[in-house]
Amino acid sequence: MDFSQLPRSMRALEYTEARKFRITEKPLPKVRAHDILIKVKASGVCGTDLHIHDGEFGAQYPLVPGHETVGVVAAFGSEVQGFILGDRVVADNSELCGHCYYCRRGKELFCENFIAHGVIVDGGFAEYATYPAYRVFKFRNLSDVDATLLEPASCAAHGLDKIKPQMGSQVLLFGTGPTGLMLAQLIRQNGGCHIVIAAPGGLKMELAKSLDVADEYVELPREAQAASARMEKLRNDYPHGFDIVVEATGSARILENAINFVQKGGKLVVYGVYNNEDRVALSPNKIFKEEINVMGSFSQTNKFPAAIDYLDGKKVKVKGIVNRTFKLEEWGDCLDAMRNKSVIKAAIIFD
Repeated sequence: MDFSQLPRSMRALEYTEARKFRITEKPLPKVRAHDILIKVKASGVCGTDLHIHDGEFGAQYPLVPGHETVGVVAAFGSEVQGFILGDRVVADNSELCGHCYYCRRGKELFCENFIAHGVIVDGGFAEYATYPAYRVFKFRNLSDVDATLLEPASCAAHGLDKIKPQMGSQVLLFGTGPTGLMLAQLIRQNGGCHIVIAAPGGLKMELAKSLDVADEYVELPREAQAASARMEKLRNDYPHGFDIVVEATGSARILENAINFVQKGGKLVVYGVYNNEDRVALSPNKIFKEEINVMGSFSQTNKFPAAIDYLDGKKVKVKGIVNRTFKLEEWGDCLDAMRNKSVIKAAIIFD
C-alpha cells in the first residue's frame, strides 16, 4: 500500500534507562509484510508499568512502554488480509516464535523467544505502533479508553482457564484492582456461586460494589490490628474456607495469610504482581495433607477473542475502571497518581 500519506515522525515516551524518560520525536516504526501500523488512540497504564519504570519485569532499554494499545488501522504490510484502514483495533502485546521447546508443546506463554511490546520492544505510549496482524483484533462497541482493558481482561480470561471453577464454587478474592474485578465477574459467570471480595474500603471498593462483581464485600481496615480482627471474623464466618482463594493485591503478606482461607482440596491462586525480592512461607505439610493446589496465573496467550466477546458484549462490566486519563506529556503526573493510588486505572490518550 501507499505509505507516502503517513507522517515521517511521531511523538513518543521513551525510556533511555530505568527511571529516565523523555518525550521525543521518533521515526514511525517499520511495517513488515505481516505487520499492522496502528494510529494509537489510547494506551492503558497498569502496575506493571511501574515495575518497568524501575527497571524490573525484564524491561530492555531504550524502550517505548505501553502494552495495552488501542487505536485504528493506519497502514498494513503486503501479506496482511482481513483489515481495512480505519478499523478499530486492540493489540495483543506478545509475539511468539512458534518453534521453541515450549511453543512446540502448546505452552506458548513460556515461549523462550517471547517478545513483549512495551517491555522488550517498543509499545503503545506513542502516536503510532506496529504489531503482527495475527496479534491485532477488531472490536466495535467499547470506547477507546475502556478498550484498553481488553489486555488485562485477556489475562483474567487466562486466569479463568487455569482456575477451572466447578459449579457451586465458593470464591474469596483479595483485592479490587482492575484485573481482579474482571476476574471476579468471569468466575461468577462460569461456576462461582458465591464470591466474596476482601479489600480496604475506598474508591476501588465502591467501584466493585457499583459494578456488582460479588455477592459479599468485606472491607479490611488499613490498621493492622483491626484488619487482623476482621480477617479472623471472616475465617469464623466460613469455617471450612473457600474452594478458590485468589490473591490479587500483589502483597506477599496477604498471600502468606491467604492459604488459611483455602478449604481442603481447594485452590490458592497467585494472581498479583509482586516485587522481585518478595518471599513467602507456606506450610508444605498443610499443602500436602489438605491437598491444596497452589497455582500461578501470569499474562495470557490467545485469550483476546474471549475478552472481546465478554467486554464488547457487555457481559463483563468495566465502566469506571479507567477513571483518569493523561496526555503523553503528563507521564510524570500519571506515575505519581499510580504510586499514591489516587487512580483505579489510568490511560494515556492521543488526539
